[in-house]
Amino acid sequence: MVNSKDFAKRLEKVMEYHDLSAASFADQINVGRSSISHILSGRNKPSLDFVLKIVDKFPEVELYWLLNGKGIFPKSKATTSTPVSSLSEKSTPKIEFETPQKNIAVNEQKEVSEKIIQSSAKKKIHKIIIFYEDGSFEAFEN
Repeated sequence: MVNSKDFAKRLEKVMEYHDLSAASFADQINVGRSSISHILSGRNKPSLDFVLKIVDKFPEVELYWLLNGKGIFPKSKATTSTPVSSLSEKSTPKIEFETPQKNIAVNEQKEVSEKIIQSSAKKKIHKIIIFYEDGSFEAFEN
């Protein structure tokens, strides 16, 4: 579960990094200004849609860092990956998992990546969301 106070501190860091007020930040991610105010005050917890809007608008914000405080901010450009859709159809996409070993065994990772590779040859992937046992998640969108 996301700790609201810690999330609010990380949200403030993002706003400070971009030199944005709460109102201008709300305008940037297309949410109501009261949403930002309520999250910063601890009254409300952020919704999945709210979090994804931040990650989508500000690519240097790492999802796992925003939710759990683990990772780095701002995310370096070297850690960004190439979307699967930008690869040529003839090449096999390289799928890397950045998960703790206790969550997904290596064999399971191989099975999942094989299934993704097989299905991506037939259909175009729009969005992948990985849910972890600790309640956290990662979303990857084309």
